[in-house]
Amino acid sequence: MRNPRIYAPVTLDDYQPVDLPESAANHVGRVLRLKASDPLILFNGEGGCWQARVSEVTKKKVQVVPLEHMPGDKESPLHISLGQTLSRGERMDYAIQKAVECGVTEITPLFTERCEVKLNSERQDKRLRHWQQVIISACEQCGRNRLPVIHPPVQINDWLEGRTTQLNFVLHHRTEKALTGYEQPESVSLLIGPEGGLTADEISLAEQKQFHPLALGPRVLRTETAPISAISLMQYIWGDWRQS
Repeated sequence: MRNPRIYAPVTLDDYQPVDLPESAANHVGRVLRLKASDPLILFNGEGGCWQARVSEVTKKKVQVVPLEHMPGDKESPLHISLGQTLSRGERMDYAIQKAVECGVTEITPLFTERCEVKLNSERQDKRLRHWQQVIISACEQCGRNRLPVIHPPVQINDWLEGRTTQLNFVLHHRTEKALTGYEQPESVSLLIGPEGGLTADEISLAEQKQFHPLALGPRVLRTETAPISAISLMQYIWGDWRQS
C-alpha cells in the first residue's frame, strides 16, 4: 500500500488527531483519494516525520492521527545559498524544484540587467506562494523534512551585499576556473545569471564582493540547468553525496 509523504504546518504529537490544513487536506482527499485507515507520513518542517493514518475524510475536512515520530533529517552539512536570476514560468519552477532535491538550503530570486521578468508587489506575492508550494512538493517527493527558505526577489546588488557565506561563486562561461583548490567550506553562495548571461559589470561586481568565477565545463548551460549542475558538484565534493 502506498505511503505518501504530506507536509502539514501544524503541531504533531503521537496519537493526537489533527485536521489537515486546506491545501494538504485537498491533496490527501481529492488528489490521492485516501480513505480512513490509509497510512501516510506527515512532516511539519520542524524536524523528523510521523508515521500516521487517516482517521476521517469528509467534504469539509481530513483528519489524521500521528502514530510514531521518526527522528532524523536529510539535510546536507553544506549550507548552500542560491541566488537565481528570475526566469519565466516553468524554467524557474524547474530550477527551484531540482535545487531542493539536490539539497539547497535557501533560494533568493534575483533581478539582473538581462532579466526579462517584471513583478509588481501583487504578482510577487503570488509567485512567492507558488514557489513555496513547489518547494513543499519537492520535499514531499525527495524525503526532506525541513523546507528550504525562499526569499522575496531582490536586486542582484542587494543580494551580493548580504553574503556571509564562507565561499562564494559566480557561474559564467567567460572563465576557465574549475571547482578545485578550495578548502572544505561549511557554507557556499552560488550566483546564477539569466538566459542571456550576467553582464561584464555584474560579474565584475560579484568578484569585487569576493565571488570566485566558476565554469563547469566547455558547454554553456541554460539558466535552469546551471544551478542543479553546480549544486550537484558541490554536494559531491563537500556535501553528502556518496563518493563510494
